[in-house]
Amino acid sequence: MTDPVVAQAEVVIHASPARVWQALTEPDLIEKYLFGAHVETDWQPGSPIVYRGEWQGQAYEDKGVVLEVQPEKRLASTYWSPLSGVPDEPAYYKTVTYELAPEGEGTRVSVTQDNNASPEEAESSSQNWRTVLEGMKAVLEG
Repeated sequence: MTDPVVAQAEVVIHASPARVWQALTEPDLIEKYLFGAHVETDWQPGSPIVYRGEWQGQAYEDKGVVLEVQPEKRLASTYWSPLSGVPDEPAYYKTVTYELAPEGEGTRVSVTQDNNASPEEAESSSQNWRTVLEGMKAVLEG
């Protein structure tokens, strides 16, 4: 049974795992599909990761820590946003994990986000992740 507070989304992208990995880790590509967010990190486990941008007219600076890096396979980090309205405390950080798997001529990209406060928040996050993955697909296949 699926955990009701874990957001999930997946898509098959007609691009190699190497190309999808670039889309996950190169700031210029990330900005094209992640709502214009500019990402800063060195992609080393334990390093900070910062997302800066504007959402609905409001500037934001989201943050987290890189947890796991397996090139072309798995990327995980924690995530917290001041726009969430919850305190900047470890209990409120979410873990976002991307998993890549070859599928036919392309790559299956799955993303999960844990620690959502309710099934409704998880569903909203799942929808956001579907939008992100469809954006990534458009960038890579366009």
